[in-house]
Amino acid sequence: MTTMNDTSNPARFREFKMPDVGEGLTEAEILKWYVQPGDSVTDGQVVCEVETAKAAVELPIPFDGVVHELRFPEGTTVDVGQVIIAVDVAPGSGDAAPAPEPAAQPEPEPEAPKGRQPVLVGYGVAETSTKRRARKGTGTAVPAAAAAIQGEMNGHGALAVRESRPLAKPPVRKLAKDLGIDLATVVPTGEGGIITREDVHAAAAPVPAQAQAPVEVEAAPVPAPEAPTSVVAGARETRIPVKGVRKAIAQAMVDSAFTAPHVTEFVTVDVTRTMKLVAELKEDKDMAGVRVNPLLIIAKALLVAIRRNPDVNSAWDEANQEIVRKHYVNLGIAAATPRGLIVPNIKDAHDKTLPELAAALGELVSTAREGRTSPAAMAGGTVTITNVGVFGVDTGTPILNPGESAILAVGAIKLQPWVHKGKVKPRQVTTLALSFDHRLVDGELGSKVLADVAAILEQPKRLITWA
Repeated sequence: MTTMNDTSNPARFREFKMPDVGEGLTEAEILKWYVQPGDSVTDGQVVCEVETAKAAVELPIPFDGVVHELRFPEGTTVDVGQVIIAVDVAPGSGDAAPAPEPAAQPEPEPEAPKGRQPVLVGYGVAETSTKRRARKGTGTAVPAAAAAIQGEMNGHGALAVRESRPLAKPPVRKLAKDLGIDLATVVPTGEGGIITREDVHAAAAPVPAQAQAPVEVEAAPVPAPEAPTSVVAGARETRIPVKGVRKAIAQAMVDSAFTAPHVTEFVTVDVTRTMKLVAELKEDKDMAGVRVNPLLIIAKALLVAIRRNPDVNSAWDEANQEIVRKHYVNLGIAAATPRGLIVPNIKDAHDKTLPELAAALGELVSTAREGRTSPAAMAGGTVTITNVGVFGVDTGTPILNPGESAILAVGAIKLQPWVHKGKVKPRQVTTLALSFDHRLVDGELGSKVLADVAAILEQPKRLITWA
């Protein structure tokens, strides 16, 4: 805890609490303080950066004054609602009672202006939301508190501008930190001078690009464990605190593995015709402007299999002891990012045409790569596809995403000897693995779903005859 000398007039101090960022998140880690006791702050000025289980967010303070106390050091995980900073809103008044100004009184719950919504619990959108905050020592103006927070939470809004600080989004900063790259040395190529993930990789090690994986499901390379704050030379062990996304992943996987009885079935299938279809669709004018790859056909095949076997698209309601059958499919795509595994989903994927599904997949992957996936995009999934093939792995036994009934794992597509029309020929082959909740899905139903997906990938024309 860092503080200035206490005063005898506590009424002049206002406290700022860790805000509630929604979507069930209850805590956040303070990554960095941008102010220290004695610094002047203005309404809307970013005072710290925090990381939740979903995203890294910069927090602006909603009032003017001088920083009196920082309640927690960097690296501390703080519960929502705890006071993180105290500000002297009447500096220089000594022991005298402060003037009866509204800012010196406990602030009532602000009512959001018509047509706008509060962006974080703890303070709403001020009526003067067009006010721009000035940085100490510079005339650079940045968006108001509400706009800055909303942009950071959505991952695509305006980022706070900091004097002599390179422009980069939080996931890119995290990547640079993990790779040991000083952002000040990176040449930006993004719009408006923003440093992109590609810029950081180029600065780290400009190596030849690897061949593209045959099935693009994962949005980014597997995240490396976060480096410890200090490493003792010659140590035989290193301990890494479990925080943020990794902590959320661990809890979700434990809950899923020890709550839902998992069953996994496998099938190896010749996907040569599917690969030919992908090549043809890439040349189709109706698919112009969208990304076509094997994942698109696999996703469509799974959606058709669910339509033919609707009972698989269900959820288990433990509280009411009911099976909830979903009449919609929110198709999850597991994506590995530098911050950890996330599973955003395509809402109402069952209603989308092939071009619409291709566009939705492209947007999902692009958003995940840029670190802009919102918590809402990861909520409400019904079934998921995960790809271990991008790492050259033949198959795996995937764990269900909590609350879902099934998850399909796709292995690497490889040229292998295969018996085709009575002769051994080289064919494109892959292995599929379907894990399902045995409380909802019995062996017969799970086998039918997996067999349908395999049959479509072997003979893609079934997309038309079975749809």
